[in-house]
Amino acid sequence: MAAPCVRTVGSLLGKCRTCTSNINTIKSQWSRQVNSDRAFCSSSVLLRKNLAAAGPEKFTVEFVQKQVEEFNIGKRHLANMMGEDPENFTQEDIDRSIAYLFPSSLFEKRSRPLMKHPEEIFPKQRAVQWGEDGRPFHFLFYTGKQSYYSLMHETYAKILNMERQQDRLRARGLISPDNKPLSLGTSRWVIKEELEEMLVETITDHDYKRLVQLMERLAALPQVAGGEEAWVQRFRRPLEVQARRQEVVALQTDAQGRAYSTAEGRRKTSSSCVILRDAGSGHVTVNGADLLSYFPVFQDR
Repeated sequence: MAAPCVRTVGSLLGKCRTCTSNINTIKSQWSRQVNSDRAFCSSSVLLRKNLAAAGPEKFTVEFVQKQVEEFNIGKRHLANMMGEDPENFTQEDIDRSIAYLFPSSLFEKRSRPLMKHPEEIFPKQRAVQWGEDGRPFHFLFYTGKQSYYSLMHETYAKILNMERQQDRLRARGLISPDNKPLSLGTSRWVIKEELEEMLVETITDHDYKRLVQLMERLAALPQVAGGEEAWVQRFRRPLEVQARRQEVVALQTDAQGRAYSTAEGRRKTSSSCVILRDAGSGHVTVNGADLLSYFPVFQDR
């Protein structure tokens, strides 16, 4: 009786060892699969990070020149197709021909077919900033924004120079009341995108605000000895005066001899007519009713 029991127990233990080895094999295979998947995911994430850190795609001078040659050839073919003179075929003619040959009803105009010069398609790039020995030309090269910081240095140097001139004139008692700050009412500062195009560099919003503050400090100084108006105006853009584009209606006179002016306006399907009277009481009526009664909600007013 003892011998069969021993054989039975031995067979069970052998089966358990077989199951255990199979389970260990499955575990090891599964762990290898998980590690390989994890490595693949991490490598793809690192690849995305590297591509994002690489910044915009760079184009060589030879590549852009080749694109210009192909553009000129395509322009001549397009002019021949349209029966125009290839030598006098302008960009406006190209746009008109493309719109005729490839009609599109896409609402977004940037998604429509176009044929522009490669200089307008490919972004501007800075030339090589180091010599044959590998040394950079500019001492601010390793800041990563050498044009921006060079502009900040130059602007601050102009501020210090003007302050020294004012101190010398003040010590001699030669300060004139005619030396006034610059008048910037008819212009605006360049926006961040325009500044990036001028510098051919990418800057942050904080960098842009710092530069504008420095420029405003320079413009607020009394301009002596010619000042720095030309320097400041490089970073200003003129504003179109609305009053010069609009016709000013002459004043009219009512039966009581009071002057008044009338203006009309439209917004979507609504229209309005506003009458402003001279020497009035300040009372505002809308369709014969008081303003507060006609528009009880503050947002509507």
